[in-house]
Amino acid sequence: MLSMFVLAAPVAPEGRVFGLDAQTLIGVGIQLLNGIILAVALGFILYKPVKEFMQRRAEGIQSQMDNAEAMMAKANALVAEYERKIKNIDQERLELLEAVRQKAVEESKVILEEARKEAAALRRRSLERVAEDKKRLQEEARLHIIEVASLMAQKYLAQKIDEATEEQLFAEAIAQLEEAQWPN
Repeated sequence: MLSMFVLAAPVAPEGRVFGLDAQTLIGVGIQLLNGIILAVALGFILYKPVKEFMQRRAEGIQSQMDNAEAMMAKANALVAEYERKIKNIDQERLELLEAVRQKAVEESKVILEEARKEAAALRRRSLERVAEDKKRLQEEARLHIIEVASLMAQKYLAQKIDEATEEQLFAEAIAQLEEAQWPN
């Protein structure tokens, strides 16, 4: 096969490696013209799509860079906000503690006031009971005294008594009164 290519190859004039004759120049000129036509044709055909592709690519890269910058700005804003919140958290904690303490003080005042009212009501009821018991005891004592007096009168009327007997009856009545248990 190699021998076929060797036979088909043009033979250079003797003594020269490269023949610069008219046919070679015309062949080189035609090849240059073909190359220029091909470059111009490909330029017209491919220039606009390649330019649009490159433009879209540049726009895509630019939009990615813009998005990255926007996200970075957003992240920086969030970092600043969190730092501000961290700085303010102590203040908020103190305010919350103060509010809770104030509420506890108010609730304790309400509870103390209610306890005072209950104690006053209990004292008032106790004093009312004591007054009622005192009235009842006075009434019982009065009734007891009336009963003893009526018994004395019966004994006095039943016997005609002299002064010595009267003194004796009076002493007995006093002794009975002293022996009787008086409710407190």
